[in-house]
Amino acid sequence: MDFPFESVVRGSVRLKFVLTAWLVCGLNCIKAEAEQAEFPSKPNYVVIFCDNLGYGDIEPFGSTLHRTPNLNRMASEGRKFTHFYVSAGVCTPSRASLLTGCYSQRLGMHLNERDGHVLRPVSPYGLNPEEETIAEVLKEVGYATGIFGKWHLGDQQAFLPTKQGFDTFFGIPYSDDMTAEVGRRVSSKLDGALWPPLPLMMNEKVIEAPVDRNQLTQRLTKEAVKFIEQHRDEPFFLYFPQAMPGSTTAPFSSDAFRGKSANGPWGDSIEELDWSTGEILDTLEKLELDQKTLVIWTSDNGAPLARNPSDLSRGSNQPLHGRGYTTSEGAFRVPTLAWWPGRISAGSICEEIASTMDLLPTFAKWSGGRLPQRLIDGKDISELMIGEKAKSPHEAIYYYDRDQLQAVRRGRWKLFLPLETYGRHPHFTHQPSRDPLLFDLVSDQSCQHDVAGQHPQLVQELSRLADEARRELGDSGVPGRGARSRGEVVEPIPQVVDRKDGQ
Repeated sequence: MDFPFESVVRGSVRLKFVLTAWLVCGLNCIKAEAEQAEFPSKPNYVVIFCDNLGYGDIEPFGSTLHRTPNLNRMASEGRKFTHFYVSAGVCTPSRASLLTGCYSQRLGMHLNERDGHVLRPVSPYGLNPEEETIAEVLKEVGYATGIFGKWHLGDQQAFLPTKQGFDTFFGIPYSDDMTAEVGRRVSSKLDGALWPPLPLMMNEKVIEAPVDRNQLTQRLTKEAVKFIEQHRDEPFFLYFPQAMPGSTTAPFSSDAFRGKSANGPWGDSIEELDWSTGEILDTLEKLELDQKTLVIWTSDNGAPLARNPSDLSRGSNQPLHGRGYTTSEGAFRVPTLAWWPGRISAGSICEEIASTMDLLPTFAKWSGGRLPQRLIDGKDISELMIGEKAKSPHEAIYYYDRDQLQAVRRGRWKLFLPLETYGRHPHFTHQPSRDPLLFDLVSDQSCQHDVAGQHPQLVQELSRLADEARRELGDSGVPGRGARSRGEVVEPIPQVVDRKDGQ
C-alpha cells in the first residue's frame, strides 16, 4: 500500500513527539526519584535555644552593636523567620512548649503555687513524664539524643532529661541566677537560703558545684561538638539550650570574650554565643553532615531590657514593642534562623507565623516518627522551612501571662483583650481596661497605633478565637477542658555533689 508523503511526515512527527515525551517523562521521573533519594530519610536536627536573647540583639535582625558573623552566615546561607514565636515570655513554659509541641497551659507548666511562673530549685514540680518530647519521638525511630545546656523543666530525678528521651545530659538544671544568694532575696517560702550551689550535671549526677559560669558556653560547646562527632554515623537530635545571656544583670563569658564587645557583659556573652554557633556549623561541614542536618537557632523569650529604653545593657527587642517576661511582641516574637545547605534557599526570608511548638510535628514528619498520643498544639511547618510560597498553618496564636489570656494574633492582627484585673501587662497600667487594643503587626511593628475602633468586625472575630482558647486552655484560674496535670514528687531534694563518689 502506498502512503502519501505528507502522512508519513505527520506520522514521523507524531512518533518523534511521543518518543520525546516518553524520554522527558522518564528523565523527570529519574530526576524526581534522585531528588527524593537525596533527601535524608532521617535528617539530623540541631536546636540552639538561647536564654533571654532579644529580637534586636543579633546582626541579622538589625543589631549594630553586637558582632555576630556566624549568625550572619546562617542568615545568608539559610532562612530568617521574622514572625517566629515562643509560647511564653519566660523560661519554663517556653521550654516545655518547644519540647512537647504544646502550650504550657495544656501541660500545667505555666504556673504553680510554690514557684510562680518558672520552676525554682528543689521544686516538687516538673514536666509530667507522661508527656512525650521531641527526644522521645525521635529516639523511637533510631535517633541518638543529647541535651547540652539549661533544662529548667524540673530538677528532681523523675523530671530530668534522661527521663524524657535524652541519652545524654550535660548542663545545669535551671537558670544561671538561681543561687542561694538570690534565693534568700526571692522569698522565704521557697526556702531560697537552702538552694544548693549551682550544679553542673552529667546525666543524673552533679559533677561540679558551683559551676564556673564564665566557662559554661565554652564547656557546653565542647560537649555538643563531641556529641556530633560521636554520632556522625547515625541520625541525631542535639538540643542545645544555651545558658546565656541568662538572667543575671551581668551575663557571664570566658576570658576570650569578656570585655571585648561594645556592650559590656551582655554583648560579650552574645558574641561568645555566636562563636559557639560557628563551632557547630564548622563541625557539621567538616564531617560532611551539613546537607543532612537542619540547624535552628532561636531564643526562649525576648530580652528583659534595662529601665532606660536607650540603654541596651540588658538586650534589645527593637523594633518590636515591649520587654521580656510580658505578653508584648518583644517577649513572644524571637529572632530565628534555619540553616540546611541544599534544602533551604540561601538568603531567604519567611514572614509567616510559626512557633517553637511546630518543631516536634515537623521533625516527626521528616523522620518517620509518630506524633504523641496526647493532643498537641504545634503544626507541621516543613513547607515553611524548605518551601518558597507556603502559608502559615496557624489560624491563631495566643499570648498568656501565666494563666491569664491577654492577647490573640491572627494573620497581621494582634488583639489585646479587655481586662478587669491583671498582673503584668505591656500596654495597660494597673487600672481596669474595658476597651480592647488592636495592632497591625505588619505596618506597626512597635505597636504604637491602636486601630480597634476602625475594625470592629476584626475585634469581634479575634474575640471569638480568644473564647475558643479559654475553653480549651483556660483563663484566669479556670483550667481549660484540654488541660493536663504537671508532674509532682512528694519530697524534693536538692541536686548536690554525691560525696560517696569521692568528689
